[in-house]
Amino acid sequence: MDEAQAKRIIEALLFVSGQPFAHKRLTELLPDLSGEQIRQCLQTLNDEYTASKRAFQIQEVAGGYQFVTQQDLAPWIKRALQSPKPDAVSIAAMETLAIIAYRQPITKAEIEAIRGVDVTASLDTLLEKRFVRITGRKDSPGRPFLYGTTSEFLRHFGLKSIEALPTMSLPTVQEPEAAIVPSDAQ
Repeated sequence: MDEAQAKRIIEALLFVSGQPFAHKRLTELLPDLSGEQIRQCLQTLNDEYTASKRAFQIQEVAGGYQFVTQQDLAPWIKRALQSPKPDAVSIAAMETLAIIAYRQPITKAEIEAIRGVDVTASLDTLLEKRFVRITGRKDSPGRPFLYGTTSEFLRHFGLKSIEALPTMSLPTVQEPEAAIVPSDAQ
């Protein structure tokens, strides 16, 4: 298979995929090409898009590749999409998501200790939107759920991995202890 044909196939696969297309899957579908040859085809495609001033590029996101629009077109896209979105994430949910992203894996009680408020509704929203998931249980009394981000979170925010988050320091918070109630109290 020549490079032109390989680029056409890669471009078509990325075009029809509604989510990031995994590099591993590309190597499975194009067994005649090495992983490095596929990366070179992706780079060549991006170089061609840049040279011809295309509105899009291929970006590596969440362990795969997808088409994204060029950053300089953001004002026009924003204008076109400015209608209010009923399913937008609240500020409270975004704050909760930020805590989870930087502190994962983290329990609900630990999130609430940082935020100072109940986060049940925010967690429900984030779970529904698949930005977070239950990653396990903490080895502590009550075995509370641990929460972490998902590949949908990475895709939505255009991140290659969680390490791509900007560095930030959050205060250290200890998990709240259970209240001790005397046995004779009613």
